[in-house]
Amino acid sequence: MSLLLIGLCLGAGCLIGFMGGVLGIGGGLIAIPALVLLMGMSQQLAQGTALIMVLPTIMMAVRKYNQQTRIDRRVALAGAAGAVVFTWVGARLALGIDSGVLRLSFAVFLFFIALFYAWQTWRAGRARHAARPADRAAPVFTPRRATLLGVLCGTLGGFFGVGGAVLAVPIITSVFRLPQTSAQALALCMVIPGSAVALVTYSWAGQAAWLVGLPLAAGSLLFVPVGVRLAYRLPERKLRACFAAMLFATVALLIFES
Repeated sequence: MSLLLIGLCLGAGCLIGFMGGVLGIGGGLIAIPALVLLMGMSQQLAQGTALIMVLPTIMMAVRKYNQQTRIDRRVALAGAAGAVVFTWVGARLALGIDSGVLRLSFAVFLFFIALFYAWQTWRAGRARHAARPADRAAPVFTPRRATLLGVLCGTLGGFFGVGGAVLAVPIITSVFRLPQTSAQALALCMVIPGSAVALVTYSWAGQAAWLVGLPLAAGSLLFVPVGVRLAYRLPERKLRACFAAMLFATVALLIFES
């Protein structure tokens, strides 16, 4: 592997780490289409390689989020426990299907999540200009509910390499009405053990390029703290809009690659 390629991976990792810190996604959603498009990797190999970068990046992001606002550890651990086994199930399913089908499935999944975020952002904007009766109290995000959410997000996270946190965040913000930054922190906590399981599964199947993933991880770790600090400074509505825009851009890349 040339020094030039290592340098490019480090630089790309810095950008991905910054965006992952801001949006609470670990950067994998950005890395996967980039690896397919720029390095010609199959969808499975790109997902496994992205996990090399994602796992340490998520751990760093969680630490920085926790420094800003204390994370409910009981809820986070319950969600993580629910995700672990089902992440392996999702990863095994992904390794057994055609790369093109997996890529298209990933694009469709992200498109609907992005649509939901766009709708949520638009709705929040309208609420600011219209008087509404008081909303009913939101259900409490208990450890039991977190476990069920972890099962769903773990399966999807294993199948797509990443994505569990992307699904968890809109559910936590819309159903349980937690702030965007709190939802991002909890979602990342929930996917840490599952991401480790998925990485082992993809690596065991030979679908992880460590010489590419490690420089990406090193660069990403440098800029995650900067991204997390910016996330806490952005207005709630603007942060959701950025999240949706990033998802639509990822969908466009995936469709272009197909």
